[in-house]
Parts: sequence; C-alpha cells; structure tokens
Amino acid sequence: MTAADGVALLGVRHHGPGSARGVRAALDRLEPRIVLVEGPPEADAVLALAADPGMRPPVALLAHVVDEPSRAGFWPFAEFSPEWEAIRWAAGRGVPVRFIDLPAAHSLLLRDGDQGDVPAGADREREGGREGEAGDGGAGEAGAADARIDPLAVLARTAGHDDPERWWEDAVEHRGRAGEGDGDPLAAFGALAEAMGALRETYGDGGHPQDVVREAHMRLRIREARRTHEEVAVVCGAWHVPALARGGGVTADRALLKGLPKAKVEVTWVPWTHRRLSRASGYGAGIDSPGWYRHLFTSPDRPVARWMTKVAGLLREEDLPVSSAHVIEAVRLADTLATLRGRPLPGLGETTDAVRAVMCDGSEVPLALIRDRLVVGDVLGEVPEAAPAVPLARDLAREQRRLRMKPEALEKEVDLDLRKDTDAGRSRLLHRLRMLGIGWGEPGRSRTAATGTFRESWRLRWEPELAVAVAEAGVWGTTVESAATARAQDAAVNTRVLAEVTGLAERCLLAGLRDALPTVMRVLADRAALDVDVAHLAQALPALVRSLRYGDVRGTDARALREVAEGLAERVCVGLPPACAGLDAAGAAEMRGHVAQVQQALVLLGDDALRDRWAGVLRRLAVRDRGVPGLLRGSAARLLLDDARLEPGEVARLMGLALSHGTAPQEAAAWVEGFLAGGGMLLVHDERLLALVDGWLSAVPAAAFDDVLPLLRRTFGGFDPGVRRTVGELVRRGPGGGRTGEGAMGEGLPGFAPRLDEERVEAALSTARLLLGPGGQDGGQDT
Repeated sequence: MTAADGVALLGVRHHGPGSARGVRAALDRLEPRIVLVEGPPEADAVLALAADPGMRPPVALLAHVVDEPSRAGFWPFAEFSPEWEAIRWAAGRGVPVRFIDLPAAHSLLLRDGDQGDVPAGADREREGGREGEAGDGGAGEAGAADARIDPLAVLARTAGHDDPERWWEDAVEHRGRAGEGDGDPLAAFGALAEAMGALRETYGDGGHPQDVVREAHMRLRIREARRTHEEVAVVCGAWHVPALARGGGVTADRALLKGLPKAKVEVTWVPWTHRRLSRASGYGAGIDSPGWYRHLFTSPDRPVARWMTKVAGLLREEDLPVSSAHVIEAVRLADTLATLRGRPLPGLGETTDAVRAVMCDGSEVPLALIRDRLVVGDVLGEVPEAAPAVPLARDLAREQRRLRMKPEALEKEVDLDLRKDTDAGRSRLLHRLRMLGIGWGEPGRSRTAATGTFRESWRLRWEPELAVAVAEAGVWGTTVESAATARAQDAAVNTRVLAEVTGLAERCLLAGLRDALPTVMRVLADRAALDVDVAHLAQALPALVRSLRYGDVRGTDARALREVAEGLAERVCVGLPPACAGLDAAGAAEMRGHVAQVQQALVLLGDDALRDRWAGVLRRLAVRDRGVPGLLRGSAARLLLDDARLEPGEVARLMGLALSHGTAPQEAAAWVEGFLAGGGMLLVHDERLLALVDGWLSAVPAAAFDDVLPLLRRTFGGFDPGVRRTVGELVRRGPGGGRTGEGAMGEGLPGFAPRLDEERVEAALSTARLLLGPGGQDGGQDT
C-alpha cells in the first residue's frame, strides 16, 4: 500500500480472490470516508444497484455509445473481484463509492494500441482489456520497452518461477490459509506497490501508452475526493499505483485530457459468466480458472476437501463410479504432492493431478469435463429488474418470463412441440431474435424420433455480448415483435436476390411476423416477375413451398405464398428444357441440384396438375439425346423412375441408348452418375440395369478409361458399403449367377434365400410387436 495525505492506494490483481480478501481486511483496518474504484465514472448512477439483493455476480457494467450501440465495452465483476468487494464493503457501511477511470464517453472512442476501436480500461472479452496490470494476462514480457508486458509473469520469473499462476497462488492466494500474513493486512499491498514501482521504472508504460491519460484522470478524481474527505481508499490495478502515488501537477493532468473525443453513452448492469472471465475466451484481464478461484474465495475452510467433494459429485452425475474413499485418497494425494513440491497448500495443479490419478484412472476425458464445468464453470450472474435497459431488452425479459425461458450460460438442447401454445410461442421468440441478429438459439436436429413440421429442436446458450446485440437491435423497435417486423421489411426492400426474398418469407412465417408478410410478398412478387433466370426461380421455389407447410401448424394464412409458388413452378416448367441445353460439366452439376430441389418442392406442394406437367418436362429431358448433358438426362430418368412415372423396361431402354457404342465414354459415365446418384439399390434388384452398366464398363476403350474413372468412383463411392459389396458380388458371379428369377437373389449369394422363411419372419414380427406396442400389432399382421 502507498499512503500519502490520507490517501491509501490498494493495488490489486483484477479477479484475484487473495486481493479481494486483502481489500476487505484493509478497508476494515483503514475505515475510509470514501472509496474510489477503477471503472467508468458514468456508472456512478447505477452503483447503488450493487447493494440490491437481486444483484448476483458475475455481472458487468456495459457502456455503449447511444448513436452507435456496437461501440461498447464491458467492466466485469466476479464475486471474488477486489473491486466488487470494495463496492459491497462501502454499500454495507453507507460509505460513498465512486468510479475514477477515464470516462467511457472518451474511452469508447479512443484507439487502444493496435487493437482497433476499443475502450481504454474496459475488461473486454474480445478486444483485450487491462493487459498491463498485475496478473491480467497480457502478451508476456518482450524485449523492447514499447512492447506489452505481463507484470505477473515478470514478477514470477524474477522470483524463479516459470508458472505465473502457480507463483501467484503461493505468494498471495494461500498466504492467509497457510497461516501466513495474519498480521498487518496492508503489508501485502505495500510489497506489491514496491514491485510495480520497479517494473514501471524499467518498462515505462509497459506498452500501454493510453494508461498515461487514464492515470491523469484518476489523479484528478483522487484530488477531488481528498478535498472533501479526510480518509480516501483507492482500489485499482497494481500497475497504476506507482503513477498515482507520484502525483503530478493538476495543470499537466488536465492538459493530457484536453481535446479527447467524446460521445453520449449509456451505462447499465448486465449478467456475466465465469466462462467470459476465462483468459481462454480471449478476455485480456482474464484468469485461467475462475471457478477454482471462486471456490477458494467462498470456502470457509478445508478448500481442497470441499473441492474434491464437488468433483466427485460432478463425476457421479455422469454415472462414473466415484466413492467417498476416492475423495479421501485424492485429498491425501494432493496434500502429499504439495509437500513434495514445496508449496504451502495444494493448488489447482496438485488437485488436478490427484483427481486424474485417483478418480479418472489417468484418463483426460473426465478431466476435460471437470475443467469445463468446475475449473472454469458456467455460472451466469443476475441483475435486478431496476437496472436501466433499452425498451427492447425489457420486452425480451418479459417474454422470457412469460414463456418460462430463463437465460443460461450452459448450452442445452430443447425440443419444441409447435402444437402446444407455450412451445409455439418459444419458437416464435427464437426466430424473431434470429431475425434481429440476436443468436440466443440455433436450430438443431430433433433428438426425438418424431418428424414433421410440428417439431423443432434448438440449442440455447446465453452469452453476455448478446446484451450489446439487443442494444443494437433496439433501433428497429421497442418490442421484439415490432423490431423483428421492421427488420424484415427493411431486409425485403433492400434484397435483390430472389432466393433471399423467399428465404425471408419463410423466416417471417416461422417468426409469426404477420405485419411484415405483405411487404415481403409484394417484393417477392416483383422480383419473381422480373427474374428470368430459371436457376434463380428453381432456387427460390423450395423455400416458398416449405413455408406453405407452416400454415396449418402455426395458424398462418399462406394463400398468397401458394399463388407465388405455383407461378414460379409454372415458369420453371416452361424455362427448364432450354436452360439445360449446352451446359458445361459445372453448370450441369449445379442445374441437377436445382432440378432435384424442384422435384421435392412439387411433391410437398401437392398440386397434381403441376406434378403431371413437371413429369412431362423431366421426360423431355430424359429422352433428348442432343444438347442436354448426360448428367441431367440420367438424373431426370431416375426422378421419373422413383416417382413411378417411368416403367423399368423404358428405363432399361434409355440406359441402353445412353451406354451404347455411339455415346462418348465421358457422356455415358455422366449419365450413369446422374441416374445412380439416388442410390445403387436399383442395380441390386434389377439384373438388366446391372448387366447394361457392367457391359458398358467392360467395353470402355483403354484410352478413355482414365477419363471416366473419376466419375465412376464418385458415383459408386456414394453407395452404402453394403450396396457396394452386393453389387461387386453380383458382378463377380456373372450374368444370372446370383438370381433365380426376375429381380430375385439366388441361393449362391450369402444372406439371401430363394423363398421367404415363414418361421424366421414370425420370430422377427414378435419382436417388432414388443417394440411397437399395441398400436403396432395390426401393422405387424399386415406385414
């Protein structure tokens, strides 16, 4: 500690539980009349909320520019943060507390070195943070004075340690628990201030030129407090203590602050997470193990035994066999390792080694879970409802309460049944947030066996930076629904690609944005009328048809969509044949994808007349032998066959023509690729098709074989392994060698028989009835 003229400077490591305990002890000893804390002065207006019972750390101050919400910064506080401990100490004793760092109105507009536009002094998970302060995880010591240094790493190395975290644990975190340092609580602050003074003399600003401006502002605020209060306590990063202790002229400090850019900002409290306190998240002022540090700070006694109990509980939840004997043995091993390594108490390294050996049998897999859930943790803080917020954030909070969707830091999957009102409301909320760019939830694959349009699966995880996304989205409206509607209308008007407009229409239906649909549909009709590219029309149709399926489930009137979809389908039918002529290989492959999507879309659309017309278009493609690439002709034939629009005999005729001697080998291979892209079971069950392919392949000239081989390997490589083996076995046995009749497998092929084995079938049906239950028995009898 450095004290002069009634000012006590308590230099700390941000988010250090040892520093937090030291700050409380020092404040109890000093009993200052005012407490000054490193942080944006604009937050003084919301400091009183720190004493609210609804405020549960980890939390963060969020400051953002009113006219540019994306320009924002966070100042996080954990339960074990020294600054938070100072704030709570002052609140509990009625002592005024103030923030003294450079105002966010300036810092949000200043450049922080080479990191771009970021706020000075803000603890930011992406941009960096207070890398230059004690233990704040900077870039490490560098050889030049203008490089950023990590003071904690330098001190550890000076003390002969190669691990800064381990040195800090031994020097600070374990002092009180090991029976050391029970005397003067201010001694540790004095020693740390002296060490930082030596570092500042050697490294200057440590690669943080903006600290000069910040420290000038801090000195001015300290002088103001000293004029009105006899005893002042300042809690700040230890890196700043030497600069604040040296003092300086008022005129010089004011000159440093003159002419700084300034903006109007708003400040509020937002929930934070332990994961965002972790250095691994990119947070420059982070620590490696926030969950472990919280445990050290909150455990009243026997921290190692209590930690091992937590670990055992987590492993038991994962169905791993861990008993009380494992806990006892792990504690003993951790104590032994600490003694052998000369440490006052077991640290995280010793406990991890003990857990690995005793509870995990040497496996790293359970350790990864322990690190994720306990060492780092997924604790999500809470802020009171009285905290300032933009109207959109308040409406979102109301919707979350109404739908019983509590934000959580731990990722979880939820399945929604859209036939239920609550689940349908949850779906609409998540889709509306996605429309606004607020990624609370991501659609996933349903974990249930049920399929259909009435089920959705989502992966939910609330990240602290979503508060900034909510603030940014506030420009679109004051409620989630109105903001999403305005955003969708704006996107429709400014979108020039037809497929993007149809996708937007689908998203509007998913989100239940009825007021946005008229604008989207008008733009969609205009774009569709002007677009003459068949590929664009075909690409836009599937999203429209999918949207039609949501009408019944979500109660949305989709008649306008059906009219547009049917019009698009008609235009695709007219324009597809000429659009397929003269395409190169890449164009043919792209068009094949569009054709397959249109086929699926028309099946869903359910218009028999359109399907008949589409089948006629496919037949024209399949039978043309000039101009249309073989890939498209083969694909059209396969689609017709799968839709029962083409007889097997006619398919064999088309294949025979495509694989005749008059067709170039590359073109024939492309036809085979297009035809067999839907799967190779046809070759297993139709001897004629297999014989045609086999005969053609055997007759390919040696000079052309190398050219067609990649196409064939790509085609047959897409088959299931069982299909490939069966086709190979049939070809090896030769014509008729594996069959006893049309479409039947012969006795010589392992796994097949010429006739049905009734006894074995009955045994299988009995098992199927047990699995399906009473509802499946009738179907089993029919089988």
